[in-house]
Amino acid sequence: MVRFGVIGTNWITERFLSAAAEVDDFQLTAVYSRTEKKAQAFAEQYQIAHTFTDLIEFAQSDRFDAVYIASPTALHASQSICCLENGKHVLVEKPIASNQAEFERMVEAAKSNQVLLMEALKTTHVPNFTVIKEQLERIGPVRRVVANFCQYSSDYDAFKEGIVLNAFKPELSNGALMDLGVYTAYPCVALFGEPESVHADVYLLSSGVDAHGTMTLKYPGLIVDLMFSKITTSRIPSEIQGERGTITIDKLSNMTGLTRIDMDGTSTDIAVYQKEATMYYELDHFVKLILAGQTESGTNSFATSRQTIRVLDRARASVGLVFPADQT
Repeated sequence: MVRFGVIGTNWITERFLSAAAEVDDFQLTAVYSRTEKKAQAFAEQYQIAHTFTDLIEFAQSDRFDAVYIASPTALHASQSICCLENGKHVLVEKPIASNQAEFERMVEAAKSNQVLLMEALKTTHVPNFTVIKEQLERIGPVRRVVANFCQYSSDYDAFKEGIVLNAFKPELSNGALMDLGVYTAYPCVALFGEPESVHADVYLLSSGVDAHGTMTLKYPGLIVDLMFSKITTSRIPSEIQGERGTITIDKLSNMTGLTRIDMDGTSTDIAVYQKEATMYYELDHFVKLILAGQTESGTNSFATSRQTIRVLDRARASVGLVFPADQT
């Protein structure tokens, strides 16, 4: 068994643990929260034996082998490095860090301590992502990608009432680009590599973060248009356009609803079975890497995470979007 601790007692951690229930060799033994009340409540809900409110004490504990980090993005680097330096394997939510400089420090800590570090971006692990990779040659060469993740945030209702919640706090390195834009950028980087150029346009809120926007990634012969929003919801699919056909994706974040449309108009459902708890696939992969003694994923590799965070950095630079984390 691989014993896990978790940092973060929010809805994404709950979804993670729902998926973990289906993963062989996973055991939840510890939880860290800033408050004892939240730690105890979460421990009671999930029958967790050990609770911590001190990060260093948590990282130094011998009660777990690996940690899943689902805290705000601004905390990813410091919490990951603390755990990595204490010999813990780290699976950290997307985006892996606030910026590339933080990411490089995380990689150095992982390599120095010979432990596994992986970004928890689930879509590259689900079976349908493999289907897309296999279908690209049939529809190619690919000339345009339109990737779309626009999902209205309930935190925006509070914002309009003058209450700034986590989703719209720059000190947490949040906003639409970081929270949802990464879902559009990461799969494209995984499929096509790092683009030659990156340009963004965003709508900035008074808090200093972006509410919605677009990115354009340019490759030789390929243009990628990415849309992301936390103040609107889109109902249109994402699309990969090739010279010999098109692939549509109904829900990009889960890679569900795949259709290939050939040039003669023939439409084929190419989706395969996936577990409903799609976080299962990234966690199962992570656990297997630990048991095999591996310290880097070949799927969510350092190279892919590095290129993706660099895309996000370049997008923010193009619109002057700066976080406090960029000053450290």
